[in-house]
Amino acid sequence: MARPMQVARYWRHFKEKYRLVGTKCKSCGKVHFPPRQVCDECGSREMEDVQLSGKGKVLSWTIVRNPPSGFEYVKPYPLALIELEEGPIVFAQLTDVDPEEIDFGMEVEMVTRKIREFGEDGLILYAYKFRPPIK
Repeated sequence: MARPMQVARYWRHFKEKYRLVGTKCKSCGKVHFPPRQVCDECGSREMEDVQLSGKGKVLSWTIVRNPPSGFEYVKPYPLALIELEEGPIVFAQLTDVDPEEIDFGMEVEMVTRKIREFGEDGLILYAYKFRPPIK
């Protein structure tokens, strides 16, 4: 099994993994996720951090039946392309949903869930996943 990422790198990406913080171009208004230093729309370097809502809709999805090493305990699991309300598209695992219920345009919201466990180190990695909103 692969070793966990370095502590410095882990903390450097904390905002993106737990709070969905992106960047917004001050010139044209395009929202990016993950954060960027240069806008791919207009080329401006005037960017500001923006907290994303974590709400979006499923554009497409697949069911992973042969997961990579270390993820066998969750198979099968759905992965989806999700268009956030603010515009960016993210690739993430769906959780708390029966694969038969997933559909195009289905509304989802971001939640923080366990991604992986490193038994010998005792380290547990968490990150964002998406689920249907609780009504």
